[in-house]
Amino acid sequence: MAKLKVPVGPDDHAQGPADAPVTLLEYGDYECSHCGHAYPIVRALQKKLGKQLRFVFRNFPLREIHPNAEVAAETAEFAATHGKFWDMHDLIFENQNSLSEQMHGELAHRLTLDRQALRDALRSGTFAERVQGDFSSGVRSGVNGTPTIFYQQPAARWRLRTGDASPGDPENDSQPQMNEMENVLPDHANILFDDPLPR
Repeated sequence: MAKLKVPVGPDDHAQGPADAPVTLLEYGDYECSHCGHAYPIVRALQKKLGKQLRFVFRNFPLREIHPNAEVAAETAEFAATHGKFWDMHDLIFENQNSLSEQMHGELAHRLTLDRQALRDALRSGTFAERVQGDFSSGVRSGVNGTPTIFYQQPAARWRLRTGDASPGDPENDSQPQMNEMENVLPDHANILFDDPLPR
């Protein structure tokens, strides 16, 4: 049974109200093409559900196959210290096919961040521990590929990759949101529904 081992907390990068009825948590890799495919889909879902959805992103760079993923994650964490995590997160995915240390510097400049400070942070590994913390939490939760998405809807518990409510919730009126998730998220995403996310 799937279970998120590390609860969503104040240090997580989250968009949407903490008390939103639906929480979507993604373990993602900025260089993963499947994550790149999921990015606009999640954005569209956020737009459609509005305050009904909280989206959380955690880093899960697959370093052995995506050589730019770690640096991209650390770049996003650098931006986070300046209140611009989501701006950088979006720019990285929108420039996924051109990732490099030079591109990360250009993106930092676009967000009026200090390129030299970013370069220094990357070379010293300032944010490597933060990225590793996300990665380790994913491993503890059984994550072994990207994107892995944990989905929580407190009113009901759902089977993996179906639109059917678990026994005891046959008429739950939030089922359309579950069906929405199933219909729009990519088939190659690892979507885990069975356990509520700890808060």
